[in-house]
Amino acid sequence: MAAKKTPAVLGFRMPAEWEPQVAVWLSWPHNLKTWPGNFRPIPAKFAEIVAHISRFQEVRINAAHALHKRAWALIEKAGADTTHVTLFDHPTNDAWCRDHGPIFVKNDRTGEVAVTDWEHNAWGGKYPPYDLDNTIPPKIASALGIRRFEKKMVMEGGSIDVNGAGLLLTSESCLLNKNRNPTMTRAEIEQALRDYLGVHTVLWLGDGIVGDDTDGHIDDMARFFSTNGIVTVVETNKRDKNYPILAENLERLHALRTPTGRKFTIASLPMPKPCFYEGQQLPASYANFLVINGAVLMPAFRQPGRDAAAAEVLAACFPGREIIPVDCLELVWGLGTLHCISQQQPK
Repeated sequence: MAAKKTPAVLGFRMPAEWEPQVAVWLSWPHNLKTWPGNFRPIPAKFAEIVAHISRFQEVRINAAHALHKRAWALIEKAGADTTHVTLFDHPTNDAWCRDHGPIFVKNDRTGEVAVTDWEHNAWGGKYPPYDLDNTIPPKIASALGIRRFEKKMVMEGGSIDVNGAGLLLTSESCLLNKNRNPTMTRAEIEQALRDYLGVHTVLWLGDGIVGDDTDGHIDDMARFFSTNGIVTVVETNKRDKNYPILAENLERLHALRTPTGRKFTIASLPMPKPCFYEGQQLPASYANFLVINGAVLMPAFRQPGRDAAAAEVLAACFPGREIIPVDCLELVWGLGTLHCISQQQPK
């Protein structure tokens, strides 16, 4: 029996986030346990994010039908362009679409867009149940009438970042964690990423930021902003717990080389001052931004000086795009912000 052809062999690759998009997917929040004791402001915050994205492109939302009426009311109240918003009857367990949603790939020769469907186990089995979340990639593929490539490997969208030209950035603390794929070696994991996302080189960082329950998602640490450019969060306070972690990752970034042997252009993003809720340090990071057509949505944390400094760095990284700060201080109590809740669908 002939082996199934992988997406890479068929000519598919995962586009960079700054490439043209047709839509951003979200999963509507409803799980009170995700924001314990402070869920009330979250649906309106999602509606505000929908409104921002709808100015530039379509927003497609996974939500059980019972949530649609209330979601629509909030989305309209937030001033969204409702002609750019579609709700799908796709029930979920949780709201982290970056991680349970499909990862889209594109064939540049034919123009075909397809989905890759990985296993989701709620970040190492931390937050059961996650059965509904695992139905989202096939449901989206079916709703769009597009091809789906299934891979029986646990992998979350927030654990990787690509430059669209063959490079993928990830972290050892997450992708090599025994709570994900205990029987797979580093080499096997790298090969799966090559086969399904069309990359040729995997670049590894070390540990994730303090408070991150995903075991170190890359989208809270370092992101590509161009083919050879990486923007990374840096902590300047030597007494901060994140200082040694981020210093080591910065050292690794400076040691990495592009396929032509050159150094990457490294841009430094400040970290917000530590954010706490009920004594717990939250994974607040300006690296959790979302790039859309014509804009970058940036998490802000009610720290005027640092928020402005981060916006300035991102404006330099993404010239010609509007930088839109979005207050995420309550959202991050769920342990994620703008990138974590979203998944882009390329044109």
